[in-house]
Amino acid sequence: MEYRQTRAATGAAAFAALSARAINVLECLYTLLWTAGWISVSLIRQALTGRPELALEMARTHWAPGLVGPAGGLTVEGAEAVDWNRPYLVVANHESLLDICVLFMAVPVPLRFLLKDEMRRVPFLCTYARATGMLFISREDRRAGPLLRRQVSGLLGSGKSLCLFPEGTRSRDGRLGEFKSGSFQAAIDAGVDVLPIALHGTGKVLPPTGFFRTCRGPMRATVGTPIRVEGRAGAAGRQAVAREAQDAVAAMLGRR
Repeated sequence: MEYRQTRAATGAAAFAALSARAINVLECLYTLLWTAGWISVSLIRQALTGRPELALEMARTHWAPGLVGPAGGLTVEGAEAVDWNRPYLVVANHESLLDICVLFMAVPVPLRFLLKDEMRRVPFLCTYARATGMLFISREDRRAGPLLRRQVSGLLGSGKSLCLFPEGTRSRDGRLGEFKSGSFQAAIDAGVDVLPIALHGTGKVLPPTGFFRTCRGPMRATVGTPIRVEGRAGAAGRQAVAREAQDAVAAMLGRR
C-alpha cells in the first residue's frame, strides 16, 4: 500500500513538472510571436511615416503591456516628479529579460536601449533596433569604447533618452552589482543628467537562469531623482556619478 502511494506521488510530481514545462514552452512561443507581430507592425508604420518615435511608442503602449500584464502587472512610482521634456541617461538594475519591457512602460517618452552586441545576430530584432536608433555594445572589443561613447553622447545631445544597465549583465542571485563608471562619461560629455530607476520583482517573475521559467507576480519600477552631471570631469567625475546612481538604486531597492 505504501509503495503504491509513493509511486502515485512520484507520478503526480512528474506530471506537474511536465505540465509546468509545457506551460513555459507555450509562454515562450507566445512571447516570440507577440514580439514578432509588433515588430512587424512597428516597422511597417515607421516605413510609412518615417518616424521611429512611433515605433518606440507602440513598444511602450502595446508590446510591453502585452507581456508584462500576463506576467503579473506593473506599478510605476515617482515618474510624475520627473521633467520628461528633458533627455536622460536612464540606468537601472538588471535581473530579467522583462526589464526592457518594464522600462518601456515606466518611462513615458520614447526610450532607446544600449544592447549587447550579440543582439546583432538576431536578424528580426536587429532590424528593429537599428531602425529605431538603438545602439550596441561589444564587451570583447575595448577599442570600440571611445566610438560608442561618442555615439551615446551624440544621441543624448540630440535630445533623446537612452537606457543602459551599468552592471553589465543580469544579476544571477538578485544582488546589485557594481555600476561600471565608463558608461557615464557619455552623459557628462552631453551634459545630460542621469536618471536612476529601481526594478523590483522582475527577477522572480522571469529568472535569468533556466529555460524561460516564469512565475507570475507583481512588478514595480521606482523612478528616482535625476543626478546632475554639471561640473563633473575626468575619471573622478564619472566615478562619482556612477556611485551616486548605484547608491540611489540600492536605496530604492531597500538594500542600503
